[in-house]
Amino acid sequence: METPRFIQGVYSFEGQGLERPVPLRPAIAYTVPPDRRAQLIYLRAGNSSAELVYLLLTRDGQPMRYFPIGARAALHVPLVIVEDIHPESVLELSVGAPEGVRGLATIDIGLAEI
Repeated sequence: METPRFIQGVYSFEGQGLERPVPLRPAIAYTVPPDRRAQLIYLRAGNSSAELVYLLLTRDGQPMRYFPIGARAALHVPLVIVEDIHPESVLELSVGAPEGVRGLATIDIGLAEI
């Protein structure tokens, strides 16, 4: 049976450079239960800053998806290509932003545990 999971909230960030993504505050992490797999279904996000930023979703410390968000903009990404995320995998979300840029990211991520 499929179980929906959501990661939602408003998170602050301060950019350390576009090549140095940093964790959002508070940090966002999700661990797939040991007896399940997960699939990323969609991501909606907003950026309050006046600069382009991107969200980086990592799986076990390795880049999985990049989501660029324009200045003072939002995006909705329904994921058409869905892959299984193995049991006990750890997903984390970071932000890349120009150095010194501060802002808020509004996050809504939908996952399915199967």
